[in-house]
Amino acid sequence: MAEDLHVSSGGKAERYRVLLPQVRSLLAGETDRVANLANVAAALKTTFGFFWVGFYRVQGDELVLGPFQGPVACTRIARGRGVCGTAWQEDRTLVVPDVDAFPGHIACSSLSRSEIVVPLHDREGRVWGVLDIDSDRPAAFDETDAAWLEELCMLLKD
Repeated sequence: MAEDLHVSSGGKAERYRVLLPQVRSLLAGETDRVANLANVAAALKTTFGFFWVGFYRVQGDELVLGPFQGPVACTRIARGRGVCGTAWQEDRTLVVPDVDAFPGHIACSSLSRSEIVVPLHDREGRVWGVLDIDSDRPAAFDETDAAWLEELCMLLKD
């Protein structure tokens, strides 16, 4: 149950270590993608207090906004545009310590200072969406986040 989410007070890696099995339990037996994405966004926001956590889903040549936690967001992002569109196009996790320094950054919120985007893959390895997390602090994300979030995203394979 969502109300049973245990949030660790330890360091970043410890919080991910505690969160991962809880996400696994949240997803167990649930086949509805929207429900799963909504719960994962809420779990990440609750655990880390990120400024914005959400998902964009591939629809044609665009990413379309999916479940999220945080302020209003951009609804559609073209392939190759901004951090999300670039992570999709290049099929790799992007850690951006300063969004203002990222060429073509799309400012959905002027309060966003750093960002991490992780591609989501189906069982055949195709990208079907991205996990996008923004912070209102510069350089909030690092390789620890990338490694744990990539592992978490593996749980969202179709």
